[in-house]
Amino acid sequence: MSSKEKNTRARILHETWQLMEQRIGKTISMSDVAKAAGISRQAVYLHFESRTDLMVATSKYVDQLKGLDDRLSLFKSATTGTQMLHACVDVWGNFMPEIYGLAKALMATRDSDEATAAVWDGNMAYLKSICAQTITSLKQEGKLAPEWTEEDAISVFWTMISVNNWEQLTKECGWSNAQYIEKMQHLLMRTFVADAV
Repeated sequence: MSSKEKNTRARILHETWQLMEQRIGKTISMSDVAKAAGISRQAVYLHFESRTDLMVATSKYVDQLKGLDDRLSLFKSATTGTQMLHACVDVWGNFMPEIYGLAKALMATRDSDEATAAVWDGNMAYLKSICAQTITSLKQEGKLAPEWTEEDAISVFWTMISVNNWEQLTKECGWSNAQYIEKMQHLLMRTFVADAV
């Protein structure tokens, strides 16, 4: 891919991201993206075969722009289940404010738009896999509170750190992000770790 093609692709992704955040709740068409990027609709299709491909690529573009892989090194370097739990909340809690607009845009249209539903489902499946790694580690270490099955603990952990719950606590209840992270880490420890104090 030439540098010109790379620049065009990056411009398409950037404009798609901007449109999603500006038009929360509205479906973004390939024509909308083409107009925003100052190119033809056909040029958008040269880079992305479908709207789903474009939406998935846009989500990955934002993740890369926001340094998600580097942030996840905190989680990947954790050696115990409790460290993983703390790291998961720290990484996700600090990442949410930066992708909140995109997350809201995806949530607003996922019930009526297959493309955004595919992106949302993929992102949430990845987050759930991190929750699963954490709970499985606690279970293997003999630290998972006995009232929990792995499956139920994973589901509740995943739900507790959802965008909706973060939004409720920070936007509606007025918690700072630092408060959210500290209190959620404490709550999750007390919920899932045997004999946690």
